[in-house]
Amino acid sequence: MNDLAIVTKLMFKEKRDIVLSIFFGFVAGLATVFLFAASGYLISKAALAAPIYALALLIASVKMLSFIRAFSKYGERYFSHRATFTVLSNLRVSFFEKLEPLAPGIFQKYRSGDLLSRIVGDVESLQNYFLRVFYPPIVLVLVFLCTILFTSFFSLFAAILLFVGLILTTFVIPGLFALKQRKIDSHVRTHRGSLSTEVAEFLHGFRDLKIYQKLQGKEEMLEKSSDLYIEQQEMENKAILFSQSVNIFVTLFITWSILAMGAYFIGMGELDGIFLAMLVMISITVFEDASPMAVFPIYFNDTKRAANRLFSVVSDTEKGQNNNDLQQMNLKEIPDIEMRDVQFAFPGDMRKTLDNINLHLPAGSKTAIVGASGSGKSTVMQLLLNIYAVDKGEICFENIPLTQVEQESIWEKANVVLQSNHFFYGTIRDNLLLANTTLADETLKAALEKVHLDSFDLDDPVYERGENLSGGEKQRLAIARALLKNKKLWFLDEPTSSIDAITEKKIYDHIFQQAKNDTLVLISHRLTGMENMDQIIVMDHGKIVESGTYEELMHMRGYFYEMKEIEKNLL
Repeated sequence: MNDLAIVTKLMFKEKRDIVLSIFFGFVAGLATVFLFAASGYLISKAALAAPIYALALLIASVKMLSFIRAFSKYGERYFSHRATFTVLSNLRVSFFEKLEPLAPGIFQKYRSGDLLSRIVGDVESLQNYFLRVFYPPIVLVLVFLCTILFTSFFSLFAAILLFVGLILTTFVIPGLFALKQRKIDSHVRTHRGSLSTEVAEFLHGFRDLKIYQKLQGKEEMLEKSSDLYIEQQEMENKAILFSQSVNIFVTLFITWSILAMGAYFIGMGELDGIFLAMLVMISITVFEDASPMAVFPIYFNDTKRAANRLFSVVSDTEKGQNNNDLQQMNLKEIPDIEMRDVQFAFPGDMRKTLDNINLHLPAGSKTAIVGASGSGKSTVMQLLLNIYAVDKGEICFENIPLTQVEQESIWEKANVVLQSNHFFYGTIRDNLLLANTTLADETLKAALEKVHLDSFDLDDPVYERGENLSGGEKQRLAIARALLKNKKLWFLDEPTSSIDAITEKKIYDHIFQQAKNDTLVLISHRLTGMENMDQIIVMDHGKIVESGTYEELMHMRGYFYEMKEIEKNLL
């Protein structure tokens, strides 16, 4: 679906406000034209010493039209802005609903600053779609056609000139400037995203830049990006002003033409002179609504590109996200998991991260996946969690392909500890209750004891992203959350890499005791404790090079044996 069509569909949820905006806009425009037409006619009539009752009637008409114009203008602004803000709200909700399922893997494709620019800047740009793109042309054409029809009763030539002015100011001039503006708008959106990305990276990496004394160079890059963005904004504003100037020039030329030709026809006796002021005032007034059309192509291109940038982030969710075809995975029993001829590469990466992976995880088994850094161990877990979709092959839970299973139904039934775990600003209690909001404080304290964090109080603060916690404390807090969740499927990715060996052993004792009947997958660089695993999968360069029990692999004297010997020598 076209991206602007999605915005339009969301916009039409507010049909009532849209119709009222157009109606009041039409009434306001028509009242303005008739108000100034009546004013011009009143001036001419008064100059000819008309009867007082005629002047009084005209004055009353002018006052009535001014009141109608004021109230209808207020109604137009009220309903159009209410519709706009509601549409923006619907747009944000719709976008977030599509973005949320992509959240685990979205940063593989987009940098955080670029995402922020799209979510904030591009959504804000779309507020102009209804206010300056959708309904103004409708109101303008309706007002113009009624005005031309009205004018034709007094001067056919004036009506033709107004029609020519309508074509020029509404279609021809905006169309010509649209071609030029398209390239400028593209650069503005691109540089805004680039600037937002650089700012986000600058703030996140400020400490490291300071330590390595590269702060000045990064600041210069940031200033350069800012200057480019400002330069593109200046070009955009100049183009807007030039377009408006040309449009105003054409409208004034039409008005002067009506004045000149009106005087000529009066001299020829083909037009009553009393209508000349009225025709001139009509021309001046009706083109006031045409001036916004000078910037119509600018706002149209702006909103079109904003919609394209925004929905390009979530376009992949349309594929394979038909929830009517997906199943809730019922894991009342411990699941049997199988990977069959799985191949995977990250988007934009020509290198295969995983190549022809065949792996069977029997129900209730304990499996360790080991190997060098970058061998693809963590990617296997991410595929099992359905964070990414496989390129080839399939993954099955209880013989149900993962493509037919709702993503969240897997996460709901799994205890997961990743290499990098997020901690929210709040307290220790707040972060533990993510596992289950109904848990009592005594249960939370027992979990902290199991991971040797009993020195922590539940009300101790946790800063944003756990900045006040050490690496080992973060890992132990993440393990405590997994213990509290207490599901039948365990995925542990380097859960104790920052924890000392003695504490690590005690924590593993608690984990294996709790998971003795569960399916558990452990990814680790360390090879201690592998004797207790049902199977060990050894990976290298995205492939499984060895598999078996600890005794079998040691007897083979292959890759695992060499890794074990190296670890013994180091320790």
